Amino acid sequence: MAHPSAAQSFRDRLERVIAQTGLNQAGFARHVGIDRSTLSQLLSAENDRLPRAETLAAIAKGCRISIDWLLGLSQREQIGAELVEAVLTIETQAHAPFNERFLRWHAEAAGRKLRTVPMSFPDFLKTDEVMQFEYAAALGPDSKPALAERRRLTIASIRDGGEMEACVSVQALELFARGHAQWEGFDAAARKAQFNTMASLVDELYPTLRLNLYDLRQTYSAPFTIFGNSRAAVYLGPTYLVLNASEHIRMLTRRFEDIVRTATVQPHVAAAYLRDLGASLD
Repeated sequence: MAHPSAAQSFRDRLERVIAQTGLNQAGFARHVGIDRSTLSQLLSAENDRLPRAETLAAIAKGCRISIDWLLGLSQREQIGAELVEAVLTIETQAHAPFNERFLRWHAEAAGRKLRTVPMSFPDFLKTDEVMQFEYAAALGPDSKPALAERRRLTIASIRDGGEMEACVSVQALELFARGHAQWEGFDAAARKAQFNTMASLVDELYPTLRLNLYDLRQTYSAPFTIFGNSRAAVYLGPTYLVLNASEHIRMLTRRFEDIVRTATVQPHVAAAYLRDLGASLD
């Protein structure tokens, strides 16, 4: 039996960790891989025992925190080498559209909201023709089947209730409509088809998918994606800067919410806006 103050300290810190994840008890238990009944016992005010070693390890690993901190033996949530790995990593070869890594991170965040500010507009909403043109240097000539399957998996996850919200600048869409900047030389008929495809998907998937259109004259953002409460990835051309610390994820989440608040086209009318841009190409 643990000293009552040790059990209380552990319980307080466990409650703090759960609150930081934004999950309910059932979701948190699944996230760290322990039984819900075990978690309920640990949180019970009547419990005066510390958890078993394997339970402590599962919570520490799942939340990237120090076991010493959980037990009240340290004031730092992460220490030493744990801190470096937990706070950030750099992932290379990020130049391909929603690659296997993106899909894995998306799957790991299942049941939690995914937020994204893309370079232009979300890859899973793009037609094969657009991606072949945009990522010509990264994609091989026989990439269409793989791209179609990745798109299907992402859209299927949203249809199954996986909540996603995107912020796209109106300027990025206008450049695409006019065939300017990186879209120079791209066929007008293919651009029109892209707007119609994107409008149909945005219409169909709303409100599980919410597309906010913002004005670059009011706000600016580097491209980034937040995968639930587990990680965020900032896009840096050929690399991802991957942030794993809770405070950094919360910071980017607040930034995303700031962009949402500045949106000039709200999600419920985004599909109509896209159709109008497509019609302008007639």
